[in-house]
Amino acid sequence: MAERDQSHLIAGFHHRDHLPHLKREGGSYFVTFRLAGTLPREVILRFKQERELIMAHALAAKRPLTWQEQQDLYDWYTTRVDQYLDAGHGNCWLRKPEIAKLMAGALCFHAGQRFDLLAWVVMPNHVHAVLRPLPGWTLSKILQSWKGFVAREANKLLKRRGVFWQKEFYNHLIRNDEDLYRCCNYTTMNPVNARLCERPEDWPWSSLSRRR
Repeated sequence: MAERDQSHLIAGFHHRDHLPHLKREGGSYFVTFRLAGTLPREVILRFKQERELIMAHALAAKRPLTWQEQQDLYDWYTTRVDQYLDAGHGNCWLRKPEIAKLMAGALCFHAGQRFDLLAWVVMPNHVHAVLRPLPGWTLSKILQSWKGFVAREANKLLKRRGVFWQKEFYNHLIRNDEDLYRCCNYTTMNPVNARLCERPEDWPWSSLSRRR
């Protein structure tokens, strides 16, 4: 059997689990992945309708999202979806220090080998990271490695079985230095904006932490 072409995972536009993904070889990304059960079904459906309005023109023309459309989608995600995530819906297993430490360790373990990790934060029910995959590694493969390892080990610590992460993840292709700064700042300021701490360096599970 011929090996399946996976060039779309390195560069181009594709979909996974209803979320659009725009990739560029050598690009940097803002990514969010969350625990299973963190958004009520009715909220997901409403957000899906809003998202489809942004995506409609690009999908109809079978073209990648423009930078403005990507920006609109990024703004939609960070202002709407994160408000629900920060409210603490679902099982906030990442609030447990032993699980947060596990996640933080997984994020940093291959930094500099498989990817450059520019900023990250572990929230009670989701994770943000800004990273640049290195040659030979795709964003999808990196996320799969993080999520797979943490799900297995966290379930052992929690003495549970079942789905740990929501299957899909969100990614935003960073376009320039200004966009990079904004994504890194958004990531490290998330605990402050969610009223979990007063200063970003006070949150123990982030790239700015002084307590980890």
